[in-house]
Amino acid sequence: MIDESKKQLFEHQAGICKTLADTKRLMILHELRDSEKSVGQLVTDLDLPQANVSQHLAIMRERGIVTTRREGTTIYYRLTNPKIGQACDLVQEVLADQLIRNQALAKSLGRLGKRRR
Repeated sequence: MIDESKKQLFEHQAGICKTLADTKRLMILHELRDSEKSVGQLVTDLDLPQANVSQHLAIMRERGIVTTRREGTTIYYRLTNPKIGQACDLVQEVLADQLIRNQALAKSLGRLGKRRR
């Protein structure tokens, strides 16, 4: 049986995964991997509406994925932990592996279909 602390950990993990289960948030995360950026920079780089970027950043900040720094009137966002980017890399590697397996399967099925003709 799973103890209560482990269950809470899984709940927090699910919350982070839900937060990252959005294309625009993943795009923002990708932009913040190497350097901090302002909302304006993200809007320009991603070609998204400012209100939309701000809304996604607020959600990511609430979940502890990004943090901020103020310089004058500009707020800069950055990842709270570089491991967040590494986790996304790992998921992309899994996806690439799946695509390779699916391509191999498709080729093998294509060869079978040609033999039957």
